[in-house]
Amino acid sequence: MLASTSRYRKALLERLGLPFEVASPGVDERPLSGERPADTALRLSALKATSLKDQFARALIIGSDQVAALGDERLDKPGSHDNAVRQLRRVSGKAVDFHTAVALFDTATSKLQSTVVPCRVTFRALDEARIQRYLRREQPYDCAGSAKAEGLGIALVARMQTDDPTSLIGLPLIALTEMLESAGFAVL
Repeated sequence: MLASTSRYRKALLERLGLPFEVASPGVDERPLSGERPADTALRLSALKATSLKDQFARALIIGSDQVAALGDERLDKPGSHDNAVRQLRRVSGKAVDFHTAVALFDTATSKLQSTVVPCRVTFRALDEARIQRYLRREQPYDCAGSAKAEGLGIALVARMQTDDPTSLIGLPLIALTEMLESAGFAVL
């Protein structure tokens, strides 16, 4: 069970070729006062995974959350062209930390596994023309950081540092595969 309505997370989970259903976890995703980005992502992934426990007996429920940060500044989904322009101007030539957490809740045993998989993305220096061309073509208004690395947004990236490239897209499959196997569900 995938506790998410994200089309990106759904597409990533489909890569594993496993049968699954999707349900909205319906949780408040606002950070707590003073909460660090990685802690927010970890808390929300666990909350999403456990929020559906009463609806799905004998299920493995996957929750995930991502928080992007430029230093201490959180980078939310821009939602509009103008916000995306401002966000890309801010990240131009800088490193952004994407904290992606994944949680797996086994309703049969009440066991929760969770972890954060970081990804540091260093953006190229972006001039106004490049920003506008990119945004007109891909319109990544539903992506934190205003760039889809799995698409044309990769042209905005100078470097990525992570143990799992799928964490940047929103669901760390390497960590999830380990969790599933630990829960007794062999992916292969």
